[in-house]
Amino acid sequence: MTGPLAVLGPGVLGLSAAQWAAECGVEVRLLGRDPGHAERGLRQLEDRWITAIRKGLLTPAEVDRARGRIRTGALGPRALDGVSALLEALPEALDGKAAALASAGAWGAPDLLLLSGTSALPISDLAGAAGLQGRLLGFHLFVPVPRMGVVEIAVPPGMPEALILRAQSLGQSLRKRVVTVKDQPGFAAARMALAQGLEAMRLLEAGVATAQDLDALMTLGYGHPVGPLELSDRVGLDLRLRIAEGLFQASGDPRFAPPELLREKVARGETGRAAGRGFFPWDAQGRRL
Repeated sequence: MTGPLAVLGPGVLGLSAAQWAAECGVEVRLLGRDPGHAERGLRQLEDRWITAIRKGLLTPAEVDRARGRIRTGALGPRALDGVSALLEALPEALDGKAAALASAGAWGAPDLLLLSGTSALPISDLAGAAGLQGRLLGFHLFVPVPRMGVVEIAVPPGMPEALILRAQSLGQSLRKRVVTVKDQPGFAAARMALAQGLEAMRLLEAGVATAQDLDALMTLGYGHPVGPLELSDRVGLDLRLRIAEGLFQASGDPRFAPPELLREKVARGETGRAAGRGFFPWDAQGRRL
């Protein structure tokens, strides 16, 4: 990259992406809805780095170098001066993402590489809503970004090959295995993970086995690092529900019809790790009890 990577949205994905990019030697501009929003995100990163030093995962010198690569600010014309690529990492809502991406497309350089971190929304729909047909790619990083080894690049029809190559090069700069897929609702990764998670919920709903036992079948039987129900808690059951509803509406595929159990848990506020309870209980530090 010839210029910095702008990361729009200091939430879970945005902070994880900004942290890893900085650790990989990439200059980062962390952008929030206002300067204070981005600064609060940076303070969270600083807390993570303190923990990494304490655990021996990074040296103080490495953290100092990474911290020096991040600047904060609010999205605006000046914030994108000299930026080579922008990764949108906002909540999974088409209208909000489209508005922010449209502004970035208007304010950035004509050759600004525009990427969305969505894991579910079709890029073609998002590009159409933002007026960015032929400019926007999906760039699905998995959280926590420092620990996950792959990025899924979703390519809508008619995308210039030069932009695809630039997105792939960025993924390689972030030390990820780059997987390029055709754009569709849920891309490839979310569709596979969601189908498994929803099936586990249906089995639980039917009383086939407990949540612990269903997850054990996948972790101990198939070697998955976490089971589908724990993964759903980690992702957030409210997000899982929105993605399932979107995929079911877009495809009509009964595999993506949300189970009633999922709807009930979200209605009760049992949305997973962030809420302290989903299919499993979680402590305030996000550890499963």
